[in-house]
Parts: sequence; C-alpha cells; structure tokens
Amino acid sequence: MFLSDIDIKKAVQNGDIVIKEFDEKRLQPASYDICLGNKFLITSSHESLVIDPVNKIYAKHVERIVPDGEAYYLHPGVTVLGTSKDYFGSDKYLIQLSGKSSLARIGLVVHNTAGLINPGHFLNITFELCNFNKVPIILRPGMPIGQLLFAMLSNKAQKDYKKTGRYQDRDWDHFADPKELEAKLVKAPKAKIKPAKK
Repeated sequence: MFLSDIDIKKAVQNGDIVIKEFDEKRLQPASYDICLGNKFLITSSHESLVIDPVNKIYAKHVERIVPDGEAYYLHPGVTVLGTSKDYFGSDKYLIQLSGKSSLARIGLVVHNTAGLINPGHFLNITFELCNFNKVPIILRPGMPIGQLLFAMLSNKAQKDYKKTGRYQDRDWDHFADPKELEAKLVKAPKAKIKPAKK
C-alpha cells in the first residue's frame, strides 16, 4: 500500500520518514517531488576501454560540481550520474523513485533500473541520467527531477540495510575511489572463432 499525501506528511512529522528541509508544496497526491543537486559524475570515455561489472572494472570518471544558477548540458546518448539535493530515508517504509512525465516526454531518463530504496537507507540518491533525445537537454541544480513513493511493508524487515547495504553512506565512491576501484585499462579478450567446415 502506497502512502497518500496526508500519510506522507504525518510520517515526516512523527519521524517515520526523514526528508531534510521538507517542503509541503512539493507534496503530490501520493508522492513527494525531489530536486536535482549540484554533483555530477561524468565518464572519461577516452580513458576507458571496457566496463566489466563482474570483475569490478569500471570506466574512469570525473566529478563535476555545477553551482546553483548554472547549468549542465546533457548531450544525446550520454549517461551521467547525478545526485539529489534532498536527503531522505526511512526505517519503516520502502521508497520508490519515479521519474516525472514532463521530463520523460523530452527524452530524459532519471533512473535506468535502480529505483528502490530499502528501509534503513538514508541518502542523497544517485540518479542515472540519460538523454534519449536528439538534442542536448539542459539540467539545472534545484530543478524538480523525480518523485518518491512510500510503500508500507507487511512486516518489519529482518535484514538491516545499515549493516548490509552496499551503498550506505557511499553514494558513488565505488566509481570515484581510485584506490579501491580505479578503472583498469585492459584489452577485451578475443573471441575464439572456429574455422568453418569445408
């Protein structure tokens, strides 16, 4: 069961949902609008030959801070990571991130697959921003970028995300930390092709 605007507001007031700098004007009938932050993580494609997530080989990235009042141009076919201005989370509810239809209609994808926030996960969420249009899309810090839906669980979760969660308090360090997971320049293995039978 998803929470209505009335229940979201009550949950924020009693502490079951944490939203820093909660703004009642951003409440929708069954969701809460969140805004784009200032941090972007951009792939250095000229330094990255391959991505192998199984072996934890990732592309090299550059972090860029876009000040308030300025803009980032997301070019066609490009994916970058961004963050929310809003810090939020809940020990009680499952949170779902959804895009906004007004942005989807111009070809902007806010998250590719990672749209669930487990109970116990408190964060400035990372967006997977991709431009499916044929022209650049201008992104501005502070613009409404997505919405949060809050779902009630049938029971309290047995596992604690604070102890087991991969991204707890880490955001995108797994991409940006050069000591832990710096991209390795490797050559993709050549495919073994059997000669055709004559």
